[in-house]
Order: sequence, then C-alpha cells, then structure tokens
Amino acid sequence: MAPSAPTIVLVPGAFVDAGGWAPVVELLLAEALRVVVPALEYRSLAADAATVRSCIDGVGGPVLLVGHCYGGAVATVAGTHAAVVGLVYVAGHALDVGESITSLEGTFDDAGLGDHLVREERAGSVHGTQTSLTVSVDRFPDVVADGLQLEIARILAVSQRPVAAQALDERSDRAAWRTTPTWGVVARDDQVVSPALQRHVYARAGARAVVELDGPHLVMHTHPLDVVEVLRAALGDLDRSWATRSHHLTHPAR
Repeated sequence: MAPSAPTIVLVPGAFVDAGGWAPVVELLLAEALRVVVPALEYRSLAADAATVRSCIDGVGGPVLLVGHCYGGAVATVAGTHAAVVGLVYVAGHALDVGESITSLEGTFDDAGLGDHLVREERAGSVHGTQTSLTVSVDRFPDVVADGLQLEIARILAVSQRPVAAQALDERSDRAAWRTTPTWGVVARDDQVVSPALQRHVYARAGARAVVELDGPHLVMHTHPLDVVEVLRAALGDLDRSWATRSHHLTHPAR
C-alpha cells in the first residue's frame, strides 16, 4: 500500500496569524489537499513549537511543515518530529542550534521593520509580564502588507497578533533542516525579513530548491499560485523518495 500524501501544516508568521496563509489555504483546499494551520500564542518559541508538535501528533500521518517568518523558526524547532518528511520556508527564519531570530537578524542590515515597531508591556498568566511587539497600524500596509489591496492590508493591520520580544530572543535548541529535506522561497521585496538573510539560511540548510519571487513579506497573498507550486514540487519530490523507498522494501537487496 502506498504511503498517504502528507498533510500540509502551515505555521503562521509574526503579526498576521493564520490570515497570512488564507490565499494559499484556499488553493490547497480546492485541490483536495489536507491542510492545517495551527494557532500560535507568540509568547515563547519553545511553547509555540510544542503547539505545532501537538498539532502534528493529531494529524496521524506524514507532514510537510511550512513556516513563514517567525513561523519558520517555530518549524525549525518543531520539525524534528518523526512525522515531518519535509520543510518549506517562505520568507522564514531557518535558525541553527543556539541562534535566535534577534541574533540572526543582527548579522544583516535591517530590512526596514525596526523603525515601525510599537512596544508595550503586557502581563500574562503563564509567561509573566513581557514586552509585546506590533507594527504601527499606520505603517503596517506599507511595510508588512505592501502589494496587498489596501482594504485587506488595513484589516490585517488592526487585527495583529502581538509577538513577545522574548520569543524573538529565545534561542533554538534544534535545527530540523539538518536532517529533513528543505525548500525555500525568497520574497525579494521583503521589508520584514531581509532577503539576504533568507538566501543565507536556505543555502546553509542545503535547500533542494530555492524560488525567488518579486513579492513583499506577505508573498503568500501576492503570489499564492507560485507558493503553492513550490509546495507541489516539494510533495512531488518527496513522493519520488517514497517510491524509491517502497521499491527497496518490496525488492530487498540480495
């Protein structure tokens, strides 16, 4: 019996939550592919990774794990789960062990986000008082949602999910890309995650393929078909790997 097709688990990035993936989800569902978008708290990298790992447990089969922005860092930690057969980074942080988003970004020129962050002290029942970060509502459409319809950009701006500065400072204790097939998408016009950083981490991860798109940070909104094509290519590559594996199981070496 052939292995079941992987479920695509889309890990959302900073500030936009699951809404950032909406156009891609729509296309994948139209192709009758299984898709899950877990909800993150954005308070702790380790806690968000645990949430994604729990989500993967619930899938009950192989997973293609896809991370955008901060979600890439989460996928890097959660992706060591045994069910994860492939990783795709979309303008994402593919951290190495001991790296944080803050430390990694500190080695590259600011993409443009830094001057537009709003800091606020917020008390939480689990993580205590933390510095939460959002993007100025007035600047969000130009910086984070550049290229989107203004009406959509404004909705995303006022419905942001604050991200704890602590989560961005938290260092990864795993690097799933070291043992898992990886693909990358570079958003050339990204003003949140430096395109140079994206190229660097994908090269370091030995990505099987890297696709560059002339799009902004939310490239999933401006180029959903192109992003879905990358996911299709990853699934196709993985399918060939299974076919080879299945052949060896059926016809063992003598």
